[in-house]
Amino acid sequence: MKSVTILGATGSVGTSTLDLVEREPDRFRVVALTANCDVARLAAAAIRTRAEFAVVADEQCLPELQAALAGTGVRAGGGADAIAEAAASGADWTMGAIVGCTGLKPVLSAIEQGGTVVIANKEPLVSAGDVILRAAARSGATLLPADSEHNAIFQCFDAARPEGVRRIILTCSGGPFRDWTTDKMRGVTLEQAVKHPNWSMGAKISVDSATMMNKGLELIEAARLFPIAPDRIEIVIHAQSVIHSLVDYVDGSVLAQLGPPDMRTPIAHTLAWPDRMATPMAPLDLVGIGRLDFAAPDPVRFPALRLAREALDAGGARPAILNAANEVAVEAFLNRRIRFLEIAAIVEDTLIRYDPAAPDSVDAVLAIDADARRLANERVKDCVV
Repeated sequence: MKSVTILGATGSVGTSTLDLVEREPDRFRVVALTANCDVARLAAAAIRTRAEFAVVADEQCLPELQAALAGTGVRAGGGADAIAEAAASGADWTMGAIVGCTGLKPVLSAIEQGGTVVIANKEPLVSAGDVILRAAARSGATLLPADSEHNAIFQCFDAARPEGVRRIILTCSGGPFRDWTTDKMRGVTLEQAVKHPNWSMGAKISVDSATMMNKGLELIEAARLFPIAPDRIEIVIHAQSVIHSLVDYVDGSVLAQLGPPDMRTPIAHTLAWPDRMATPMAPLDLVGIGRLDFAAPDPVRFPALRLAREALDAGGARPAILNAANEVAVEAFLNRRIRFLEIAAIVEDTLIRYDPAAPDSVDAVLAIDADARRLANERVKDCVV
């Protein structure tokens, strides 16, 4: 049996992970599940899977969780210390799916215990990539990517002979506005931005897909995960989201991973790795799909791509600032405080105004994150909707 901990068990990635785990109860034993404050869903999942430990990040929700789990044998916890305890539970396999920089310390705690840690949230590798990779090297932890794009690269990349790789090609759907002009995007509504054409995702990542910042963050992640120069990582729009990414070799061979736009496929790959496991997805119907289209992204209409590339090239604290400012701007857009096109503008303004030294620890990353958020929030206040 493989022991499993899921950090962020009630989000879209967490629920997809639970779906797979619950289909094979003789193969997986659940150690710990965490959520922010969704007590009902967390308690139900903990009871169904007979988890040992269930934790809410918001300590005010702990009494409700304790009541929901009374008499079940599932231990309840609340607050940052309990989240850290769950992360450090020593599970064979840990899913890191806590959204935002609040997931940084828990993921690091899991990495420091060794085992396999699956990265589903972007903040660890974007904001603290060097810190995370050094910690994994010290503990011997195995890092596996759950993002469909990075998981596709992982499946196609010959890690034993990286010198044979010419390019990594990250595919992206282009989001709901890939064919829109800048003028048309000035009037984008929240409802339009969160309606992704292919994937079922949370609101924040759906907006990131709409601005293409999601792909910019994935560009930075790919540079951390794979031993290849950043200028050899390209982005291509692929509207159907069937090819999840490709690896181009020096002999002209291009290897691609194809699959349905469902996160359970890459999650299942990491759950069973280095083996495979069955999933509920139907076989890919290439005849039904009929065609696969590709186009070059436009960094003028989607400046988030340019900002991410510049942050990656500059290194240091720039990716952490990019991520923090983007989180603030997206949250403001979700709360209808700014317009769609102001998201990237706020990120760029924050990058211009703030340029600290490179962080050498998680605490330094979090300090930079806090300062960048403060500056981004100042810019949000200047916006008039």
